[in-house]
Amino acid sequence: MPHDTSLIGTIVAGLGVAFLMGALAHRLKISPIAGYLLAGVMVGPFTPGFVADTGLAMQLAEIGVILLMFGVGLHFSLKDLLSVRRIAVPGAIAQIAVATALGMMLGLWLGWSVEGSIVFGLALSVASTVVLLRALQARDMVETEKGRIAVGWLIVEDLVMVLALVLLPAMFGSRGDEGGSAGLLQSAGIVLVKVVGFVAFMFVIARRVLPWVLHWVAHSGSRELFRLAVLAIALGVAFGAAVIFDVSFALGAFFAGMILGETQLSRRAAEETLPLRDAFAVLFFVSVGMLFDPKVLVEQPGPVLATVAIIVVGKSVAAYALVRAFGHNSGTALTVSVSLAQIGEFSFILAGLGVGLKVLPETGRDLILAGSLLSILFNPILFSLAVKRMRSDEPEAVEAEGVDAPAPCNAGVVLIGYGRVGSHIGSLICGRGEGLTVIEDQKDMAAAAREAGATVIVGDATKESILRQAGLDEASTLLIAIPEGVEAGAIVRRARAINPKLVIVARAHSDEEVADLVRRGADHVVMAERETASRMAERAMLTLA
Repeated sequence: MPHDTSLIGTIVAGLGVAFLMGALAHRLKISPIAGYLLAGVMVGPFTPGFVADTGLAMQLAEIGVILLMFGVGLHFSLKDLLSVRRIAVPGAIAQIAVATALGMMLGLWLGWSVEGSIVFGLALSVASTVVLLRALQARDMVETEKGRIAVGWLIVEDLVMVLALVLLPAMFGSRGDEGGSAGLLQSAGIVLVKVVGFVAFMFVIARRVLPWVLHWVAHSGSRELFRLAVLAIALGVAFGAAVIFDVSFALGAFFAGMILGETQLSRRAAEETLPLRDAFAVLFFVSVGMLFDPKVLVEQPGPVLATVAIIVVGKSVAAYALVRAFGHNSGTALTVSVSLAQIGEFSFILAGLGVGLKVLPETGRDLILAGSLLSILFNPILFSLAVKRMRSDEPEAVEAEGVDAPAPCNAGVVLIGYGRVGSHIGSLICGRGEGLTVIEDQKDMAAAAREAGATVIVGDATKESILRQAGLDEASTLLIAIPEGVEAGAIVRRARAINPKLVIVARAHSDEEVADLVRRGADHVVMAERETASRMAERAMLTLA
């Protein structure tokens, strides 16, 4: 072909092979992340066959990090961030110190220089943004206390790594220079000024401008323009933060999302970016797999195992002890420690910088990549074990996974979704003094349902544990008010399995959705367009009569 197709080839190969391996992983009932990582190995330069462009894959993965952090910021208010500062700031710094010390000892044992060992330890100390957030989102933990602590901890780690990326060249690039100390202090001062400047800019100027822009676009009535505005803000702020203020893309996107999260359009903005967030997050895992050379497992099994042990065991034990020392229960400590038991994108950047400064041997980069892939592979398994441990610990099972209520509810009617349709249903039922349990995954909608007098479960209604927490096995009626047909079908199937006698009323937008919901077990399906047409026809007939 006359045109350069490396970008298209990388996207097609990455998503195509990731789909096949992800589907296989799902079939085998293991985390799809394992399939995505293996897909990256298959299209990477260290295995035979098609080789995707590694540089392009890493840039595509960075877009995924930006969109994911933007989405988290939309649901993470400044109040949430400040509420965990007392544990996130000292805890993250102490955990980084412990992990760096362990990595440094391993590097010295392998015969590396002190400088290289420090860089190696730093690379092992910082967790992957994508892996941590995907794990929390999969279990509806982002908006729980555990999730807020983990995300706050992650933000502090990112800030420390931003500082490290600027200071390392000043420290190791000026060796033998008498002005090295002065240069180091000057570099540190410049970094601090830029970080403070970025935060000030976001809260003084962007906090006024960005919501105004988004509201103006929303009032234009163009859904396409609104989606474009959301993406432009997310990517533009992230890029500007990196270029102008030298902070990470992820941090810039997080602050942009947090500012827009204070507006009434935050839910719509989150929905508009969700498909792209998922697609580019997959490309992130593929890009990690592409960097992995399987030969390192055979040539250096001992150092690889030691590296993985520092990441999975050393960091986890340190984080667990720190969270417990601050007075939190073992459930919160387990969640935070397991969330951080992996490394990712910042680790690769630090490794590349260390090799470029000629302080970290290329063997160190190989060990970091191996440790990253294996720790990401093990992380879903560790999370599952941690969740089982928390469920078996009765005294601390009060805060169930993604759930606000401490005990199963026994309401006769369960309503899923408290949006435009669900809120009207809720007001009618609660207005008559009837008991109602609402399942909602957005905290603003959940708060509205709680104010209306309903019992609220915050979580993903497609999960059996959430449905049981809502007391579905004892309920008489289930009302599904969410507009998504695929999710509604999954809910109907699980609800029917939990309670065969349950009366299920669902919402649909097409004849195909109606047929699918009925086939899965719904007793009544209301199609909005059909009901609207019937009411309008009735009015017309009355006029003609």
